[in-house]
Amino acid sequence: MTKLYYPLMTIESSFEVKGSEFISYLVAIGSFVEFVAQMRIKHPKAVHFVTSSRKFNLQGQIEESFSDDGEPKGTSGMPILKVLRGYDLINCGLLIVRYFGGTLLGTGGLVRAYTQGAREVVIKAKEQGALQVYTPKEKAYIQVSFAIFSQVEYLIKKFEINIIQKEFVENNVYLTIEASLENLKFFLAKVELLQYN
Repeated sequence: MTKLYYPLMTIESSFEVKGSEFISYLVAIGSFVEFVAQMRIKHPKAVHFVTSSRKFNLQGQIEESFSDDGEPKGTSGMPILKVLRGYDLINCGLLIVRYFGGTLLGTGGLVRAYTQGAREVVIKAKEQGALQVYTPKEKAYIQVSFAIFSQVEYLIKKFEINIIQKEFVENNVYLTIEASLENLKFFLAKVELLQYN
């Protein structure tokens, strides 16, 4: 399987074509909808806010979306999505804000401009080391006695385990955890040793 990447931070780039300014943003999917709303406030004179995104849904399938936001159909959102696919990006959104410069670019010109805008921000993200390899996460549900919980907490840090939920019931701690499959296997094996020693 091809390695997939996601952005660690928001990256911005911009360029001009025939007076029109294109400002591109590559954003982590978790804050993308909110980010687009903020940019609409920040750029009140911009005419188009073209978006595209790729993410994993709860079933582990890749979900894609795009919007031309008033640009001619197929000239902006889809070209951006193709760039996200081409660079194997996941769990991210790409927004391009356009200020119209008075000269119509035509459909070919728009496709080229939006493709360039998307490519430039992704290349900038790569150059800045802002893209991280995506590692699929697995969930697990465990119960540990309170007596060994401090040792379990040490292992949680060591194996980069993410605690989703923690519940203390009588002498036990119930945990819902998440980590890469490999880390989870090692962690659960160590916890098992602690519980039976």
